[in-house]
Amino acid sequence: MKKNHLILIGVAIVAIVCFLWIKGTYNGMVTEEENATTALANVQSAYQRRLDLIPNLVEVVKGYASHEKETLESVVNARAKATSVTLTADNIQEFQKAQGELSSALNKLMAIREAYPDLKANENFRDLQVQLEGTENRINEERNKANQKIQDYNITIRRFPNNIIAGMFGFEKMNKFEAETGAEKAPKVSF
Repeated sequence: MKKNHLILIGVAIVAIVCFLWIKGTYNGMVTEEENATTALANVQSAYQRRLDLIPNLVEVVKGYASHEKETLESVVNARAKATSVTLTADNIQEFQKAQGELSSALNKLMAIREAYPDLKANENFRDLQVQLEGTENRINEERNKANQKIQDYNITIRRFPNNIIAGMFGFEKMNKFEAETGAEKAPKVSF
């Protein structure tokens, strides 16, 4: 009789330890996943800031460089495309491609200022340019932070024995931001 009680107590202790381990592991994965998705939301916010600045920048440039219609239209079109893609853990590459096209169009727009000294000296343009440069830096910082959080999450769910719990509860690996194809080459600016 005592032996049966000891076995039941042993089984109960093992069950409690297993439950506590699974609970702690699951909650840790939820925390890492939330950190990663919050970091992605911060990236989205930084990109949104850029999208909000672009109409102001375009309007200032229009006043000085009305004959650069093609460049201005490419910025407006790239902005429209970039706003049509919402960042999620599943579509980082698609989102990044749309944002890359916008970055390219903005680079051309910023190059216009070299050809137009009046525009370069315009206080509104300078202010917007500073804001845009600051935003680009924020975007880069937020992407780096997001990649770190995604890496932390991916490591957590892929390590043994966590991978067993991750598989049981449907935690899946997330994609990181990567450099765009051709990003290793300096862009050409020509007039």
